[in-house]
Amino acid sequence: MSSNTTIPNPVRGAQRTARNAANSSVMRGLARLGYAAKGVVYIIIGFLAGKLALGQGGQATDQKGALRTISEQPPGKFILIVVAIGLLAFGLWSLIQGIYDTEGEGRRAKGIVARIGYAVVGIAYLVLALGAYQLAAGTSNGGNSTTSTTQDATAKLLALPFGVQLVVIVGLVVLGIAVYLYARAYRAKFQRRLALSNLRPQVRKAMISLGRSGYAALGIVFTVIGIFLIVAAVQFNPQKAKGLDAAIGELQKLPFGQLLLGLVALGLLAYGVYSFVEARYRRLGAA
Repeated sequence: MSSNTTIPNPVRGAQRTARNAANSSVMRGLARLGYAAKGVVYIIIGFLAGKLALGQGGQATDQKGALRTISEQPPGKFILIVVAIGLLAFGLWSLIQGIYDTEGEGRRAKGIVARIGYAVVGIAYLVLALGAYQLAAGTSNGGNSTTSTTQDATAKLLALPFGVQLVVIVGLVVLGIAVYLYARAYRAKFQRRLALSNLRPQVRKAMISLGRSGYAALGIVFTVIGIFLIVAAVQFNPQKAKGLDAAIGELQKLPFGQLLLGLVALGLLAYGVYSFVEARYRRLGAA
C-alpha cells in the first residue's frame, strides 16, 4: 500500500458528523426555542419579585420556583412540557457552544474559560429541564431551591480540609461572575451576536437596553450570592449561604431595599424579554 494513501479515520468522521448535527437547522431551531423558554422563566422570576417589592403578595423565587408557578396555572402541565423541551434544547445548545466552539471563542485561555462557562450553563439547564419534566409528570416537586442546594454544597465544602478557603474561593469566583455581568451590561458587546441591522434605530436601542438592564440585575444578584458565600465561610455557617431566591429576598433588607428590589425585578423582567429577542435575532454560530 502506498504511503500516500489516505486511510479514513472513524473518530474524525464521527466528530465531523456530530459537528454537522450540532450546527444543523433543526438544532438551531431548538436553540431558539431554548432562549424563549429561558425568557419565560426569568419573566416569572421578575414578575414575582416585582409584586413582592410592591407589597402585592409576590415572592423571591428562583428558576425552580418559576417552574412550580407555571405548574399551578390551569394549562400548566402543557406549558411546562413545552418549557421543559425548550430548557433541554438550551442546555444541549450551551454544551454544543462549549464543545464545538460555535461562538468562535478560540483555544486561548480566555476562550477556554468562556467555553467552560457555556458547558457549565448547559449542565445547569439540563438539570433544570429534568426538574421541569418531573414536575409536569407529577413525580417530583421540581427539586430543591437554589438556596437549599447552595447551603448543602457549602456544608460539604466546609467539612473538607481547607474548606473555609475553598468556600471563600467559590465566593470570589461568584463575585468575578458578577463583575463580568456588570461589564457585559456596560460594554453591551452582546449586541454583536444579534442580527439587528434591519431594524429601526429606536427598536434596536430598546432591545440593547433590555440586555443591559438584564445583565446588570443579574450582576447585583450574583454580588449578593458571592458576599454571603464568603460570610458563610468566615462564620463557618453554611446556612448563611444564599441561592438566587434568597439573594433576591435579601435585597429588601438593604437601605432603600424595596426600591432596589423593584429595580432588580424590572431588570430580571428585562432579561426575560431580552431572551425572546435572542430567540428571534441571535446569530447562532461564530460571528
